[in-house]
Amino acid sequence: MNVQTAWETAYHQLALQLDRGSFETLLRDAVLLDVIDGTFVIGVHSVYARDMLQHRLYRNVRRILSDVANMPVELRFEVHKPAPAVPPTAARSEDELPMFRLLNEQTAAPLTDTASAPQTLAESVRRPQRPDLPESELNPRFTFERFVVAGSNSMAHEAARAVAENPGRNYNPFMVYSGVGLGKTHLLHAIAHVCRQKGLKTVYVPSEAFTNDIVAAIRARTTAMFREKYRSADVLLIDDVQFITGKDATQEEFFHTFNALYMYNKQIVIASDRHPRELTMLEDRLRSRFEGGLIVDIPPMEYETRVAILHMWAQERGVKLPHAVIDAIAQRARSNVRELEGAFTQVVAKSQLSRQPITMAAAETLLIRLDAPRLYGRQLEADEIIAAAAEFYHLQPADLTGASRTQRVNLARQVAMHLARELTGMSLPQIGEVFGGRTHTTVLHGCNKISEALKDDPLLADQVAALRRTLVGQ
Repeated sequence: MNVQTAWETAYHQLALQLDRGSFETLLRDAVLLDVIDGTFVIGVHSVYARDMLQHRLYRNVRRILSDVANMPVELRFEVHKPAPAVPPTAARSEDELPMFRLLNEQTAAPLTDTASAPQTLAESVRRPQRPDLPESELNPRFTFERFVVAGSNSMAHEAARAVAENPGRNYNPFMVYSGVGLGKTHLLHAIAHVCRQKGLKTVYVPSEAFTNDIVAAIRARTTAMFREKYRSADVLLIDDVQFITGKDATQEEFFHTFNALYMYNKQIVIASDRHPRELTMLEDRLRSRFEGGLIVDIPPMEYETRVAILHMWAQERGVKLPHAVIDAIAQRARSNVRELEGAFTQVVAKSQLSRQPITMAAAETLLIRLDAPRLYGRQLEADEIIAAAAEFYHLQPADLTGASRTQRVNLARQVAMHLARELTGMSLPQIGEVFGGRTHTTVLHGCNKISEALKDDPLLADQVAALRRTLVGQ
């Protein structure tokens, strides 16, 4: 099999294995550019796709391509812009500078002797090439339909919808701020999706990319083209605007871009992690302009919001999650959507990879990792576990470390051993020593017995989960 056939085969397999949104965003129109010493050079359509494939999906693509080619391969992703099909004599690009458009129009008449005719000014002056501007790829998953609305975020959602429906008229500028992972970027992408569907020229860019573009334009002496790009937008969305604070050149350029757009009723949307008053290094003239529009915040997610998001993800992936598991995930992952998605993905992946149904016991074992920072910040002691288990089962700590072997004491002792093995860094002999000098085989037998029983005994699973929450402060 030649390399081109191997790539085409792998490309079709990736189309089947990746979800449609990821494939369209990252691998649409991907082509094999070259093979150099076993390294497949793959051309993709954007910087965003290149970076995501290189850092997030590299192993997946390499594995599939290696299997198809029947040999180990390496990959390198490059941005590849196919040559335009329009011939050079066609209409000029709208991105050219006005000066060159005028000169080209003046010299459009054909010369009688092209070989001996002197060069025109437009031909003799080297035309500046616009540097790569920051990509404005939108995440297809970040739409209004997938934004779960609850009491805490309803105002931000309704305001964003109003901006998208009548850009430049309702709430201009519009600023949304919140902590990480609460939906700022989601709302910006959702506004951009709607505006693009209306046929408006929409530019979405993180502030860091905006800064990098300014630097590139200054170096290449193409600042006029940079300004034409941004100031001709109908809707400009700047994400993470807090990163322009302290950068004088970026603030200067953004100030003039803001004024140019605002003067012509073009929509400006800004996202930040703080209110403008808290951006102490932001210039006053920019802060006053931000405060002249609508500013809304997105508070931390409520329990009901987290549950609704988990139900949506489970439905989208065709996964059946018991209500108790959803409740456990929502109770543990409280900080932001990314933590919530991480917990959800761990539980679902464990079930899919082991080909076992999602049980409360299995979910609790995985979710305990979310408590690791709290546990290891204050080392949990075996004595604490013994005391908590004794109180839970209405016994005395001495009963668990003593010689009694009644059924009730045995259950409490084995549960405590199971949790000691899970929540501390103690070895089996160390656990046995704490539990009255028992051997490591006794401890192992007790831990294994509880682990097996958790699979089939929902009552025991609830008891262990409740005791675990007591120990880790949940």
